[in-house]
Amino acid sequence: MTTTGEDHEAVPTGPWWWTRRRSAALDGGLALVSALECGAEGVPFARDAGIPASLGIVFGVLAGSVLLIRRRWPIAVVLVAIAITPAQMGFLMGIVGLYTLASCELPRRVIAALAGMSLVGTMIVTFVRVRQDMARGDLTLGNWFVPFAAVTTSLGLTAPPLLLGLYVGARRRLMESLRERADSLERELQLLAERAEERAEWARNEERTRIAREMHDVVAHRVSLMVVHAAALQAVARKDPEKAVKNAALVGDMGRQALTELREMLGVLRSTEGSAQAQAQPPPRPQTQAQTELSEQGVPGAPDAVPLAAVGAAAAAAASRAAGGALEGPCLSELDELVGQSAAAGMAVDLSVQGAVRPYAAEVEQTAYRVVQEALTNVHKHAAGAKTYVRLAHRSAEIAMQVENEPPPEPASASAGLPSGGNGLLGMRERVVALGGVFVSGPTDAGGFRVSAVIPA
Repeated sequence: MTTTGEDHEAVPTGPWWWTRRRSAALDGGLALVSALECGAEGVPFARDAGIPASLGIVFGVLAGSVLLIRRRWPIAVVLVAIAITPAQMGFLMGIVGLYTLASCELPRRVIAALAGMSLVGTMIVTFVRVRQDMARGDLTLGNWFVPFAAVTTSLGLTAPPLLLGLYVGARRRLMESLRERADSLERELQLLAERAEERAEWARNEERTRIAREMHDVVAHRVSLMVVHAAALQAVARKDPEKAVKNAALVGDMGRQALTELREMLGVLRSTEGSAQAQAQPPPRPQTQAQTELSEQGVPGAPDAVPLAAVGAAAAAAASRAAGGALEGPCLSELDELVGQSAAAGMAVDLSVQGAVRPYAAEVEQTAYRVVQEALTNVHKHAAGAKTYVRLAHRSAEIAMQVENEPPPEPASASAGLPSGGNGLLGMRERVVALGGVFVSGPTDAGGFRVSAVIPA
């Protein structure tokens, strides 16, 4: 964070009410000069007033020293300057006081009232003094010179410091607003960068979960069939060599299909990783509008958090594109082949399709295929030899699928010796629910198991 705006003002380094030592030294110097001026002008004032000169000097020094508090109480300084105007002293104090008053964040009506009082007081005093000088013969100009001198003198002592103070005050407020705007922009950009990083992390987690599901679907189903065929091959190797050769060929086909799918998946992951790294390169650093305004005004410390947000957004976009289905999966047209592979492994499986076959979105077809695939894999694992029914229904606004198996025959083991991680049903439920569908699974009254899913089309 840059030390601008309120953070910049909240670190005073000077004594008392001064924010900097340099400001204290400046005000001290101005107060000293004003005290000397008023002390010198106190001598003629004492002579005209008929009081001791020392008293006039002390009065002038005390009045001129009021300029020391101009930053803390500018109204008091202007009032003192107006009060000692009839004594023809405090010109420097009046000028500096009006400048300080105009540059402060005070109501405009207060500034106008005090400036008007100073203008009128200076005009009256000048008018009286010039008229007295003309009456004594010190000035031999016409009567027109009296009002002219009064107006020009009062305007000359009031208007320039007032206008300069208004300009400096407006510029100071502009700088403070730009600093605050830059701070708010920096905080906003940092927040956007944090949110982008959170979105990127969420997308990466989603991608890991999706890859895990894909790997589970590919490996579990193919390897389960390979294990089943290998067991059959071992059983008939000596009794029926021809069937053994057929089972060996099926095992080889299953292994090649699994390797092909794994190779395609890993290839897509490599290409996705390369594109994400390419897009995560820091882009050129553009200036925001606030930075441009600050640089034009000569104010340093504009925020530089745009690249953080850009990098985070690029990473999130790349991960989101990867999680959006970059891996091409199977479709419903391959369902017959899937069922045929299970039948070739010795499963008694029946496939029925209802409704008019039509194409669906890629993620819908892939999810429906994976649900059937995982359900058949579970039958191979936990109910080997059981009669299985696969039903697929094409409806107007949805597609429904159901895989139900009967109880396994008594001689068959409840498990084919295949390991189970317990993530198959959970993965199917996540897939279906992610598409707004409904997933139900559980045992049947007859002792079998049923997996049902409905996905909006």
